Amino acid sequence: MLRRNLALLAGVIALAILPLLIHPPGTAEFSGADGQAEGVIAENAPDYTPWFTPLWEPPSGEIESLLFALQAALGAGVLGYYFGRRRGLSEIRGAAPAE
Repeated sequence: MLRRNLALLAGVIALAILPLLIHPPGTAEFSGADGQAEGVIAENAPDYTPWFTPLWEPPSGEIESLLFALQAALGAGVLGYYFGRRRGLSEIRGAAPAE
């Protein structure tokens, strides 16, 4: 049991450090799918005009990242609640929990 836990811990540490070794700071540039799509559209059809504009544009990239993280956390919370409730109800009923 201890060996397995140590192996899992080593794996997590490796997953955290390995990307930093592969791409040192300043050598990799992140771009999302939306930005890449805009670039391809601008290259292939320079006279293209979007169908609509956003109702609200976040004032900075940090706020946009915050909203994305909040959305992900809310989704994880809803899923965790749902699966925890299902498991709890199945234990109350005396059935074996679904795994």
